[in-house]
Amino acid sequence: MNNFNLTTFLTSNLDIDEKEISTMVENCTLKKVKKDEYLLRKGEHCKHTLFVERGVLRQFSIDEKGKEHILSFAPENWFVADRESAYFNQPSVYFIQALEDSQVVLLDETFIQTLSKKIPAFTDFNTKLLHNHIRHLQNRVNLLLGAPAEERYLQFIKMYPDILLRVPQIMIASYLGITPESLSRVRKELARKNST
Repeated sequence: MNNFNLTTFLTSNLDIDEKEISTMVENCTLKKVKKDEYLLRKGEHCKHTLFVERGVLRQFSIDEKGKEHILSFAPENWFVADRESAYFNQPSVYFIQALEDSQVVLLDETFIQTLSKKIPAFTDFNTKLLHNHIRHLQNRVNLLLGAPAEERYLQFIKMYPDILLRVPQIMIASYLGITPESLSRVRKELARKNST
């Protein structure tokens, strides 16, 4: 497992001085969370974008029948937030939970605005991240609407290559919109194809 931090992430993606960004990042809150601990619950207001330095988070909802629906996973070097809650001041419909002991940086809107003012290149980078996020969500919706389970699973592996063994299979099935039994069949079929 790689160990990232926000300063390294920003300096590796932007042409910025490490000292300057380190000073700004020092003002952010670093939070250590235990496995199964929640960073956001349904009904709360999401006040931060979370940057994962260590561990894995999941963002999910629970329907009226008590079934979980996983929207996304966030391993190291990923951001996660309930954007509707954070940017439109709505109560969240999601939960964000740690799947491992994790370490996250809490980024509020003030930090993002300050970073944009002091480092103009960050605005373009942030816009690119947002568009990339939208692109992945659109692709995911398209897969859920019509792709066979095997194709969804292969896209999951492509999207999250480092977390297959870190996330319970039942959660992967939830993310894919299939039953755990269907996921088991898909994995067996792929193993069979790869062995021939």
